[in-house]
Amino acid sequence: MLPAILCVILASCTAPVVTGGSCDLDPAPAGDEAAIRAVIEAEGHYVVTQQIDALMALWTESAFVANAKNTPDTADDDQFWREKDAIRHRYVRTVFPGAPAAAAPADLEIRIDGNRAEVTATTRIGAEVAPAGDRWVLA
Repeated sequence: MLPAILCVILASCTAPVVTGGSCDLDPAPAGDEAAIRAVIEAEGHYVVTQQIDALMALWTESAFVANAKNTPDTADDDQFWREKDAIRHRYVRTVFPGAPAAAAPADLEIRIDGNRAEVTATTRIGAEVAPAGDRWVLA
């Protein structure tokens, strides 16, 4: 199992304002923590359903993904996918071929400090469970 550090720079963590209205739409999450949970849950859903355009809408141009390769305290062995083209390549060539049946992180712990949030979660891949195996930094 490869825990990954996902770093996302989001312009906004809330859903866009809907002007036409629809009873089928969920309301925008209330509060920063709810919005962060919604983004992370959406990323998991889009991975499972392999919706690349929806996934890419979650990332800014300067975002990156870093894989800590099971050594989060040792940065010199990290693997990076920098900017949207590389992140798209990671999903299409590395993530999607594994056809994940579930990608919803559990036990989210969210720490917000000003405009920066750090989230850790339990990773579950098959029968393997790694508490605090995933980390996201949102700024």
